[in-house]
Amino acid sequence: MPGALWRDRELRLLTVGLTTGMAGDSVMLLTFAVWVKSLTGSTASAAMVMPCLAGPSALAPLGGWLLDRVSKRRFLVHANLVAALILLPLLAVRDRSDVWIIYVVAALYGTLFVATAAALNGLLKELLDDDMLVAVNGTLQGIKEGLRVAGPLTGAALFAVLGGAAVALVDAVTFLVAAGSIAAIRPPRFEVRRGGSSWRGELSAGVRHLVDDPALRRTMTASAIAWLVLGLGESVSFAIVERGLHRPPEFLGVLACAQGAGSVAGGLASARAVRRVGEMGALAVGLCAFGAGTALCAVAALPAVLAGRVVAGAGFAVGMVAFVTLLQRRTPAPLLGRVSTAAETFTSGPQTISIMIGAALIAAVDHRLLLGVMAVGMVGAGLHLWPHRHLAARAPAHVDRSPTMIDIRRRDGNDLV
Repeated sequence: MPGALWRDRELRLLTVGLTTGMAGDSVMLLTFAVWVKSLTGSTASAAMVMPCLAGPSALAPLGGWLLDRVSKRRFLVHANLVAALILLPLLAVRDRSDVWIIYVVAALYGTLFVATAAALNGLLKELLDDDMLVAVNGTLQGIKEGLRVAGPLTGAALFAVLGGAAVALVDAVTFLVAAGSIAAIRPPRFEVRRGGSSWRGELSAGVRHLVDDPALRRTMTASAIAWLVLGLGESVSFAIVERGLHRPPEFLGVLACAQGAGSVAGGLASARAVRRVGEMGALAVGLCAFGAGTALCAVAALPAVLAGRVVAGAGFAVGMVAFVTLLQRRTPAPLLGRVSTAAETFTSGPQTISIMIGAALIAAVDHRLLLGVMAVGMVGAGLHLWPHRHLAARAPAHVDRSPTMIDIRRRDGNDLV
């Protein structure tokens, strides 16, 4: 993190907590699928872990409504404590008959994943002014994706030597550390604002905001197209390893590391990309890069696949930073929970559908055909967005200028710079 930001106590504590939690996630998320694969021997069964992780997004609007009515900091503390508890049933997994436990835990894990991402968006909005959002988002994305370099290999090594229960315990400890770090942050000086409309109006407010804002509406359309093909990659990744490279399932960790390395570079470059072409332009570039990298993975040679993963990782990181920053910048703080979860529904819904389609087709269809569909879909989504990138430069219809904690410190004479 830039030195000026690292010197700020609240951002330092938040970064430590988030980094610890993300490290646990990077170890655990791949372990779910590898664990199922090792117990069942089925690629399709392993791929079904992803619908469990992404499925809870269907309830995201309800979670966003609740999230906008509570303290984001307090919610993140409690969510991390709950996450540590829900991993404990994994200690009972012994054989194929216990696979359902992994699916249930993955679904609960996915539920918290959606909620904590939205809470983090809101907390960053409270802590930072708009000029700092993209830099901090880029730093956090770079850390998150950078952990993929070591996380998957660590998870695979722990799984191979000690089993899935050991990985679950490690992840639980990281959540406890994250909860403690976030709890030490001084609460932002804001009151939670209550909505005055009906509960139906409150629940639909996030969707209405996405539809009414031209930049967000166009972005959500392109993102839905991209995520509709992105889910195919969950099944295709196993096929790339087994059919294309003729390696064991654990080798998927090496590919994840390559993608993580690309994401580190993408995260570091994302702030510059956003400032150069705007959030929508950066997202378009990221989607096209991801599509190009996916196409390279169709070549049955390890150098090509690794290069493809690096390019795809860089594109994904740039796109995610641009996407999140656009949501934060164009959404009033009291509405950000509902907008974030509504956006999650618009992306994870199509992704869940494509995951299920991929799991159904992977046994009968050449994985290179599915990679081609992914590449065309991603590049098409980027080209759909690029001509309209100027929309992000326009001021949003409703600008929330409540003072952030950074503004308060500057006003008190404690400037960070």
